[in-house]
Amino acid sequence: MKLRYSPASPFARKVRIAAAVLGLTDRIELVLADTNSAEDSLRRENPLGKIPTLVLDDGTTLYDSQVIEQYLDWLGGGGKLLPAGGLDRFKTLTAQQLADGITDAALLLVYEGRFREPAEHGPRWKAYQADKVARGLASFEAAPPAAGVIDVSTIALACSLGYQDLRFEGRWRASHPRLVAWLEGFAAAVPAFEETRFKG
Repeated sequence: MKLRYSPASPFARKVRIAAAVLGLTDRIELVLADTNSAEDSLRRENPLGKIPTLVLDDGTTLYDSQVIEQYLDWLGGGGKLLPAGGLDRFKTLTAQQLADGITDAALLLVYEGRFREPAEHGPRWKAYQADKVARGLASFEAAPPAAGVIDVSTIALACSLGYQDLRFEGRWRASHPRLVAWLEGFAAAVPAFEETRFKG
């Protein structure tokens, strides 16, 4: 299998960590993707031109990160990163969605600065996205995941916090001590978290 990715992508990082936790890293070839290039095959593999995209051995493509993680969990025997059924499954998926939503809003803030001229920035729109991040982090701070839980939701949260460290100088840390402690525990339990950290 080939994973089209960028080393700095928090969503690709989720997939890489999931693969490591499941013992599937050796079955996946990492292939860099240029989302800005029309010449990159990514746009043929995924019409949205987004990463991560997983290309299976038969040419089938899977996207986005949530779908890929569910596929990898199934490939690894099922029920390891996502409960097979019942309310616990939906609680896990909801927590994953909240973590991914924080990351989505943070990415939009980064893109605003990267792709639009300063005079074109929308302060109200930026505040709207920043408030999503603030509310999401506050929710997790009030009730951090249980220590030792490694599933799609905790992987998503760890990668979201890692992206805050990468792009926003870790400013979240000062006001979220319980999340800081949780992330330290997660990083200690999951070596792939440090191994996949963007160091560029």
